[in-house]
Parts: sequence; C-alpha cells; structure tokens
Amino acid sequence: MNKDQKNKSELLLALEQLEREKGIKQEDVFKTITDALVSALRKYFGKTAQIMAGIDPETGEMAGFLVKKVAETVVTPELEITLAEAQKHQPDAKLGDDVHIPVPIQDFSRIAAQTAKQALIQKVREIEKVRVYDEYKPREGEVFTGLVHHVAGRDIFVDLGKAEAILPFSEQIRREHYSVNQRVRAIIHRVDKENKGLQIVLSRASNEFLKALFEAEVPEISEKVIEIVDMARDPGFRAKVLVRSNSPKVDPVGACVGMRGSRIRVIMNELSNEKIDLIPYIEDTLTMIAKSFSPATVSSVKVLDKKSKKAQVIVADDQLAMAIGRDGQNIRLASRLTGWDLEVKSEGQRSEETKRINDLAMQDLLKIDGISAKVAETFITMNVTDIRKLAGFTEEDLCSLEGIGEKTAQKIIAGAKKFLEENPNYGQQPVPEVPKTEEVKNEPEETESK
Repeated sequence: MNKDQKNKSELLLALEQLEREKGIKQEDVFKTITDALVSALRKYFGKTAQIMAGIDPETGEMAGFLVKKVAETVVTPELEITLAEAQKHQPDAKLGDDVHIPVPIQDFSRIAAQTAKQALIQKVREIEKVRVYDEYKPREGEVFTGLVHHVAGRDIFVDLGKAEAILPFSEQIRREHYSVNQRVRAIIHRVDKENKGLQIVLSRASNEFLKALFEAEVPEISEKVIEIVDMARDPGFRAKVLVRSNSPKVDPVGACVGMRGSRIRVIMNELSNEKIDLIPYIEDTLTMIAKSFSPATVSSVKVLDKKSKKAQVIVADDQLAMAIGRDGQNIRLASRLTGWDLEVKSEGQRSEETKRINDLAMQDLLKIDGISAKVAETFITMNVTDIRKLAGFTEEDLCSLEGIGEKTAQKIIAGAKKFLEENPNYGQQPVPEVPKTEEVKNEPEETESK
C-alpha cells in the first residue's frame, strides 16, 4: 500500500468514526468535500465553466472534470470543444455529446479539503448544539453542581461536564463571590437556542431554585404530602415560603424545619444564610396577612379596599421596626406573598390618628344645634362622624340612642341639614371615619420563622 492509498484509507476510517460518534453520514461528508472542490475549480476555470467532482467511496480518491459539449465550431471555449479534441479524451465521442475532461486536482484538493474542514467543523458544532439542547432542555428545573470555568464581567461560566452553562449576574445571590474551579450548585433556569449558539442559563436567585432545595431536603414535599403554595424572595437575605399540608397528621412548618432545624439549616447554608420564614397556609385572608409578617406579631388587620386588595396592619409599638424590616424588606415580601398592598402602623400611631380624627369630628358635630359634648361623644363612639349621614337619620333612629329625646332628635336633624346648606363643600371633603379593625388572633408558632 503506497502513501496516498494509506492516507485515503485513514480518511475513510475518520469518516466512519465521525458517522459513529456525531451521526454525520459519509455521503454528506463526500458532498461537502466535492462541493468545495467544484468551488475551488470554478475559481480557476471560470464562473461559467461546467465542472463535476466526485470521490470514490471505496478508496476515498477525489477526481475533478470539466464538462464540455462537442461542437463543430467552438464559440465558447469554456463550454465547448471540437470533435478532434474531444476524441483525445473520449474516442467514441460524437457531435453534441458531453465530454468529461479530467483535470489535475492536487493543488485544488488541498484548498477543497481546507474549505470542507471548516464546513465540517461548523456542522459538528451544529450537531453538538442540537445534542446538548436535546439533553438539557427536558432538564429545565433540575439542580446541577458544576465548577466555575471562568468569569466574564459579572457573569459566571460553569462547566457541567458535558456542556458549559452561564450563571448571569441577574440570577446570582448578590452577597456571593466566585472563583475559578469553585463548586457551584444551581438550577437549570432555561435552555435557549440563539443565533450565536446554545445557552444554558443557571439560577440561584429564582424561586424555583429555593423550591428545588426544599424538595431535595424535605421528603414530604417530594411525596406531595406537603405543598409549597407560594414564595417571595430577596435572594441571600430573606424568603417567605407559604406551605400547606395535605395530611392532618403532618405539620407543614415543622416538617420543613426538621428535627432541631436540621432541614431548614441545610437550605439556609446553601443560600449564604438566607433567612427563611415558613408561613402555614390559612384560608382566611386576614389571618393569612397577619401570619405573613413573621417574625413580627400582628395585632389586627383591616381591609381598606377589597377590590384593589389594600389592607392596613396594626402591630405593637415594639414590633413596628421588625414588621417593616430593613429597608422595608419584610413588608415588601409579605405584600408579594399575599398579593395585597399592605401598610403597617403601630398601635401608638393608630391611637394618635384615631384621636386626631375624633377631634376633627367633635369640632364639626358641636357646630350642629342640639348636639352637646356628651351626645357628640356618643356619635363618635358609634362611628357616626359624617354630618351627611346624620342628616339622613330619622327621629326614631336618633331616639333609640341614649340621652336623645324626640325634641332633641328633631333639632339635631334640622341642625345637620342647615349645616350642609351653609357648608356646600363639606361633601367634597368628608370627615374621615375612625377605621374599624378586625382583630386577628395571631398566636405565635414555635417554628414559624427561622
């Protein structure tokens, strides 16, 4: 076997290996190479030249031909040939036949091989991209551990073994810093096919990563005995997790915490000591809102606007800072968890506000004929502070109140109507009523907040 035959055999062996490992068929490689050879020959013989090329599938030997038509008179030398010249290459050639004239391809085959190599490299990359996509796309939502390969700007590139993934800055826990070869545990957030290539995006800041950690550490969650209803996170700092038990025998909070906090501690350590408040799911909205402020204890909750889901939360004076949290973190997470727009006030602030509202109401009520300070206090106690509402009462309504007789009732109604006539703008800026609160028994739970 001479050197050329040996090389050709090695070429075929390489193509067979390429087909086995990458799934690229030998016929496709042949076509890639011959197309490149034709392109190289055309650059030499002219764009209009008719060129053919082929590869012997047994030996891997390449050949190139100029195709010309036999003509009595040659008008276009690139496409035509005389009968005498044609018969030198093909003795039985006749006028009108197409003659295949062999051309030396040694110089062109090197160019073609280089071109074909680039095309094959691109094809292999595309196949690899499809293979990686098909392998990792169904695994979105799985937790992987990899090694930091390199850091580019604020993004981290992680080696997963079979592929490289990116942990973008937006999906990192802010307080964490990474170095090359450091182990990183993250969830496959999404797998994208882009023009520039395949991208496997990891996340440590998403709710899905926190949920996956719970599923890994708490068997009752993976077994569907306990369900994570919702969660809100400030990655690396604090998270609130709403849990519900599907079994009356299993305490959802206790199961997630584990014996002496063993389970929740593992999760917190993975998240750079992110504090996790475990909130038991409760059907009652007001109680649910109160519990969501854990570790703060809520005294009462009032719905301010049910349609727009606004509520006011009252806490003891010494609980106010904890209820709001640093930079408003606790109230912000509670609002996200419950889906309500929440405001927090201390009992001291509430008392001052109530006193201010009552003082304003007292000033207006004392302007009405027939209303003494004692009667005004009665109205305020009953939360009747709107003079428009008072003017609409009947004598019977007022007589039912302690200390108000028939004549006094008549005088008050007439006085209220007169006041409204003299103060036409009163209706545009009504005196605020003292907010009514709905008390919520918020008994502290031993494992509610860690």
